[in-house]
Amino acid sequence: MIDTGMTRRTMLTGTLAAGALGMAGLPALADPQWKKFAGTTLGVNLIKSPRGDLLEKYAKEFTDLTGIEVESEQIPEQQQRQKAVIELTSGRPSFDVVHLSYHVQKRQFEKAGWLADLTPFLKNPDLTAPDLTEADFSSAGLLYAKDPQGALRSLPFSVDYWIIYWNQDLFAKKGLEYPKNFEELVRVAEALTDPSERTFGFVARGLRNANVPVWSSFLLGYGGDFLDAQGNLTTDSPEAVEGAKLYQRLLTKAAPPGIAGFNWAECQSAFLQGKVGMWLDGVGFAPPLEDPTKSRIVGKVGYGVMPAGPKAQASATFGDGIGVVETSSKKEAAYLYCQWAISKLMGARLLQTGGGVPFRNSILNDQEVRNGVKMPATWVDAVAGSAKISRLGLPVVIPVTEFRDIIGTALTATLSGGDPAAELKKATEQFKPVLERSEHT
Repeated sequence: MIDTGMTRRTMLTGTLAAGALGMAGLPALADPQWKKFAGTTLGVNLIKSPRGDLLEKYAKEFTDLTGIEVESEQIPEQQQRQKAVIELTSGRPSFDVVHLSYHVQKRQFEKAGWLADLTPFLKNPDLTAPDLTEADFSSAGLLYAKDPQGALRSLPFSVDYWIIYWNQDLFAKKGLEYPKNFEELVRVAEALTDPSERTFGFVARGLRNANVPVWSSFLLGYGGDFLDAQGNLTTDSPEAVEGAKLYQRLLTKAAPPGIAGFNWAECQSAFLQGKVGMWLDGVGFAPPLEDPTKSRIVGKVGYGVMPAGPKAQASATFGDGIGVVETSSKKEAAYLYCQWAISKLMGARLLQTGGGVPFRNSILNDQEVRNGVKMPATWVDAVAGSAKISRLGLPVVIPVTEFRDIIGTALTATLSGGDPAAELKKATEQFKPVLERSEHT
């Protein structure tokens, strides 16, 4: 048994069940390996978020376990990204561990060589718990964490899968079942729509930039992608156009008026009122739906895995990771911190407090952990089901914001009658030089 200096009660703080984790909740390494780097002090750069809050709240447990002191800083997301880039570019960053947004920073960090290869650490039984294996991460998590050469450059931390929230009452009144595929999705959305009753079948982001993941969800189902194997844009491919056509149809035939101005907050607000049949968005927006002070549909919400497209069933996936800085002189100690951050104990806390969803399947599938989640069991089922079909929801490129702006403008144009093929062709040609510059500078 590891002598961590922690009582069992301390380890199980919160709603964790002793039977689920116990001492196994922390990586089961032998004591000498945990204490090997005692006396080390790590600098940790965190994004201000529920994930960052959780890591800072329980940092003393890590210090008690390892003897490693942690000096962490949480910074709002946009400022954190700027600070990280400035310091990493200097070659003398003040931190050994960095928290990164995969869907924005993955390609930038890889191209610059800022993150250490964790592959040898993961394979070292003196540094890694036996339950921590690549196979325990969802496929999208590994796609995010690995570079093109297959090196593990970070550990997947928290994921946001896209699911469909659906109003069970509205479905029951029409005698409808949850759609299994895109064809049924359209049929059900239109059957639920009755403007005279101010009831609509489908809501999703129509606002420029914010709307791209909605289209991504459809693009992936048609078997498309953002780039081909050579890195060329495929955002005007037949599959991309079919995805845009489906986006256009659902948001013009089955969505509320003014949908072109909707971001996630407007979508959530409309769904909370009980007048929308389905809402496509990230799984992390669920808690207010079950809050009686905010929602008219408590207990009436279904949580569904993304229906299958003609070529694939895919959940557009976003997330963040935690990695070790390449220039750090304390890589092994920093890796222990990263491993602790994504351990079963911390992952269960993350899930149960609503701070995020772990990338690790063993956490999502642990019944005792699931019992401690305040959300309905069907929400956890949707999370676990989405993990099996997870696909990256944005291209792995440096100018992600420009991509979302340009493609998002094309998608919004379809809502006022623009031709999907023409709009995507124009947007693709506009983004090509932006992408090319980013790869050659």
